Amino acid sequence: MRLRRFILSLTIAGLCSNLSAYCPTDYLNESNEDFKERMQWFVDAKFGMFVHFGLYSSLGGVYNGKTVDGYAEWIQSTADIPSAEYATLINSWNPKDFNADQIVSLAKKAGMKYLVITTKHHEGFCLWDSQYTDFDIASSPVRGRDFIKELSDACKKYGIKFGTYYSIIDWHHASQERNSNGKDSWGWWAQIAMKPDKKNEYVTYMKNQIKELIEKYDTDILWFDADWVDWWTLNDGKELYNYIRSLKPSIIINNRVAKRSEFKKDFGTPEQEHPGKKQDHVWEACYTLNESWGYKSNDHQWKSPEDIVLKLKEINSNGGNLLLNIGPDGKGMIPQESVEILQKVGTILKKD
Repeated sequence: MRLRRFILSLTIAGLCSNLSAYCPTDYLNESNEDFKERMQWFVDAKFGMFVHFGLYSSLGGVYNGKTVDGYAEWIQSTADIPSAEYATLINSWNPKDFNADQIVSLAKKAGMKYLVITTKHHEGFCLWDSQYTDFDIASSPVRGRDFIKELSDACKKYGIKFGTYYSIIDWHHASQERNSNGKDSWGWWAQIAMKPDKKNEYVTYMKNQIKELIEKYDTDILWFDADWVDWWTLNDGKELYNYIRSLKPSIIINNRVAKRSEFKKDFGTPEQEHPGKKQDHVWEACYTLNESWGYKSNDHQWKSPEDIVLKLKEINSNGGNLLLNIGPDGKGMIPQESVEILQKVGTILKKD
């Protein structure tokens, strides 16, 4: 019996060595040494730029002539706009002044070492020409441009690592619908309902688009969000994590790919706050320069350059990174206040 088991174990080992497809790598169990080596550039980077940009940017937090409370990028949810109605924004969305070189050079001047762009926020609109949907930049008045390629190329030019944000939920995709059991905008849209038997279809859609982001733009980071939705499980996130690492083993993925309260690999993501002591895992705190993440025309609550530098130093001293957000407006322009603040941040950091 022992001999049979020994022969069987050798047979399985042989299959795994010769036919890796039968024994996929479990990247969740990589060695500490391999993890540290993969994460070293990120840990050393300390400071990055977040860019929130999408259809919502053209609204500037205003819908039907009324200013809508809350984050500008959540306006479809907060104003409870039906998906079909919201989708018509694609016909007038024309940020022809979007300048990837200006954005990345500003990050460079501010002392930032990496950049993360919202390739697909909760609204479902894609900033690249995706073969898996028509709800993308190729169907807008700026067709012919690919903002993700422009940013990826600019990052290579300036020596900045390039990252892509991707929302787990999708307010436009046919697999999901406004949650009629919700009692407010959070219940209706943040907890958007998955239609019966449509989850596998949507996960395939996600994987196909993520593969595009890796293969077409060589993204170094995948930054997920909306892990809170009830139909997305911890195991769903782990499986997606392994799939992504199989496409590009060196890629770095944030913990919101699964359930952020339970999952800390590759790095934790406190939002609009940061811990006051060192953590037992790699982490990055994300803040925005004013109050909203997406562009909001009446949001003038700007943080000072000195406040940003103080936050950066506090976060870095406890082993974390700062991912600081800007929100280009509907024309694609960076608000002048953002430009001035980040330029001053860079000047202060050069003196320190």
